[in-house]
Amino acid sequence: MDTQFDLTIRNGRISNADATFNADIGIRDGVIVAVQPGLPPGREDVDATGRWVLPGGVDSHCHIEQLSGMGVMCADDFYSGTVSAAFGGTTTILSFAAQHRNDRIPDVLADYHRRAAEKAVIDYGFHLILTNPDETALREHLPQAVRDGISSLKVYMTYDKLKLDDYQLLDVMDTAGELGALVMMHAENHDMIRWIAHRLLERGHTAPKFHAVAHDPLVETEATNRAITLSRLVDVPVLIVHVSGGETIEVIRKAQQMGASVLAESCPQYLFLEASDSDADGMEGAKYCCSPPPRDAASQEAVWAGLLDGTLGVYSSDHAPYRFDASGKLPKGDKTTFKEMANGVPGIELRLPLLFSEGVLKGRMTIEQFVALTATNHARIYGMAGRKGVIAVGADADIALWDPTRQVDVSAGMLHDNVGYTPYEGRSLTGWPTDVFSRGRSVVRDGELKAERGSGRFVVRGRPEVPRAGAEGESRRAFKALIGMKHAARYSR
Repeated sequence: MDTQFDLTIRNGRISNADATFNADIGIRDGVIVAVQPGLPPGREDVDATGRWVLPGGVDSHCHIEQLSGMGVMCADDFYSGTVSAAFGGTTTILSFAAQHRNDRIPDVLADYHRRAAEKAVIDYGFHLILTNPDETALREHLPQAVRDGISSLKVYMTYDKLKLDDYQLLDVMDTAGELGALVMMHAENHDMIRWIAHRLLERGHTAPKFHAVAHDPLVETEATNRAITLSRLVDVPVLIVHVSGGETIEVIRKAQQMGASVLAESCPQYLFLEASDSDADGMEGAKYCCSPPPRDAASQEAVWAGLLDGTLGVYSSDHAPYRFDASGKLPKGDKTTFKEMANGVPGIELRLPLLFSEGVLKGRMTIEQFVALTATNHARIYGMAGRKGVIAVGADADIALWDPTRQVDVSAGMLHDNVGYTPYEGRSLTGWPTDVFSRGRSVVRDGELKAERGSGRFVVRGRPEVPRAGAEGESRRAFKALIGMKHAARYSR
């Protein structure tokens, strides 16, 4: 065997989603070619003694260099966003390419490809946000996007300029089923939010804390139940994004137990923030506002339970970075109402350290569960299995070395995004990634950036791995035959 490696990582404790073991890693041409004890040093040799060797994180839900439906541009472009991700131990991001109502999908994708190729320092892919599912989009442009390696799309059930009605959602799901693409759904009931918000504003309740009131937990629960029901009608898997509430989690859990093909994710803000955080002086509470909003301590416990029992299969950042000024969160300064604020919180760099510190090191989850929730499951669900999210022969050499003893007091000044604040300011964490490699390239080494702008690569993704629905009855088979559905068997696990 040729023992000449470009890079070796030796003497570390390796954890994948299914096992922890001691071994060395040999890397050649950006790919892992050996995982075994006693490898000889490569041209570059890294001693990982005392550190945890983990697959690089995969963040499958982040908004980078994206114009919101309100016309607000994210604070992070593909350079600052991917640099920040890398310093937090993430080596692959899946961001959104957002089609607005009058946009042609090929033009949207070409623009995002150009910007990311020029700036990204780690690997990246896109989900397509679909807001105009007309005949051309569904029959020409979406199939081409899937052929080009974008095998997931996102639709909204709320926001005036983004939302689709149920008829449109069924059209999108049916087309996705034909193509073998995964549908991600922002599930909140638009009219319920609108109705509550109207009455709050009529009564002069404009402060940031009323954002959480307008986005009552039932708003999420109703829309999630409806999204699952629509997906069952056409027998197409869906993934409910950024799940926040206990009742919603129970709806998802029961649907999964019935055999429905529904996946779900949650995010740091639903484990570590609460609605009460937005009840701060002046406009400070806006720093904690996102949709759905953080809930309460009971909801936090429900999210933990959902992550641990598999109801919630992935843990993403939903990094939505807006400056805390008129260009971002506060378009009307201190006169901005809760309905006018830019929705979203930053978190791409702290996603993994928060869960490592508070989950693994405090004994709430195993290191294997951490790897599954932050890397491996993302790769499987989004068509990158075997290449990303695992330390194994044949996989891309995306690896993070973690110091489990490093103490960090979080502050905005230590982070690498362009947001200027963090909702986790002052939180003390234990454990931090010290060295990060993307395809064998050193991206972060001892706290310094080593990768060049534009050195990340677009990841062409294949068919998602999602659960097959439960056994069909005769009436369901007859219904599908009647309306000409042929695509259910495209999905398997």
